[in-house]
Amino acid sequence: MRDLSHDLTSGQPYPGDPPASVTPHAAMAEDGYRVAALACSTHSGTHVDAPSHLREDGASLGDFDVSAFNFDAHVVDCTDVGDREPIRAGRVPAKPDADLVVFNTGFAGRWGDDDYFDHPYLAAETAERCADAGCAVGLDAPSVDPTPTARASDGEPSGYPAHHALLAAGLPILENLRNLSGLPVRVVVHAYPLPVDADGAPARVVAEA
Repeated sequence: MRDLSHDLTSGQPYPGDPPASVTPHAAMAEDGYRVAALACSTHSGTHVDAPSHLREDGASLGDFDVSAFNFDAHVVDCTDVGDREPIRAGRVPAKPDADLVVFNTGFAGRWGDDDYFDHPYLAAETAERCADAGCAVGLDAPSVDPTPTARASDGEPSGYPAHHALLAAGLPILENLRNLSGLPVRVVVHAYPLPVDADGAPARVVAEA
């Protein structure tokens, strides 16, 4: 098994989101036991987006059976795609024999750095190809769409076209993955979000590799 999840630790929120925090509440020396206070957004760390994240009528995580988070995955190497460049539809087989397409951008290595948010993103037609094939999407970056930063250009898509293509099809999205390098092209992925009926949740994601 290979862990594809970042540790959920304090700091580094998506721009505009509340930061996660893991702070001591009780300590062994003073209290004889340990308890930490955990606070985070539904999209902190490695997480699953549910359709209700951006769709008024979208399903929330509570509408999914736990079996929906077991995937036969097809891994696509996109480590040659540059900062803030789109991942084109030609990277994805026309009819993927899978129910999850995982895009390895290499950006997990920039986790914690400011330029982590200048990641590659899915072109709208790429997300649409995955949605048409009934494939959920995962990637080792904070979003399937461009993240607003000072380096954003006028030519980038506005809004969330890749999110909408996938979430409108009722498909979950896995973001902030790691450890994708060296995975085989075909792999089984388990992506279990916290059992909260919400628009998303942090998740423990592992691959059978």
